[in-house]
Amino acid sequence: MLYDSILLFGVLWLASAIASPLHPEAGWRRALLQAFLVAVIFGYYALFWVRGGQTLAMKTWRIRVTSTAGRPVSLGRALARFALAIPSIGCLGVGLLWALFDKDKQFLHDRLSGTRLVRIV
Repeated sequence: MLYDSILLFGVLWLASAIASPLHPEAGWRRALLQAFLVAVIFGYYALFWVRGGQTLAMKTWRIRVTSTAGRPVSLGRALARFALAIPSIGCLGVGLLWALFDKDKQFLHDRLSGTRLVRIV
């Protein structure tokens, strides 16, 4: 997650620079900017998960996200995984700690979205 955060910093910096002419200091423009940045973050993850199952950071650690059937992740599953990961990680990492007790060692957002992480040998 740290590696992806570093890469996302650059992506979000560029996206913010593109959106800056809107002057999103307050009000509806600020909410629009925030929604745009969340969409950019989803786009980053979805692009990599759907096209090859790996973000650049996941390639480093030799892990891939797949469906529970071992197939590539669809855009719908990528959206579900992304949307479920936000509260899963945001609630003090409870969704990550879930893997310690899960029979298949899956994170909670993977369990709920029908995805899983697999090691690449």
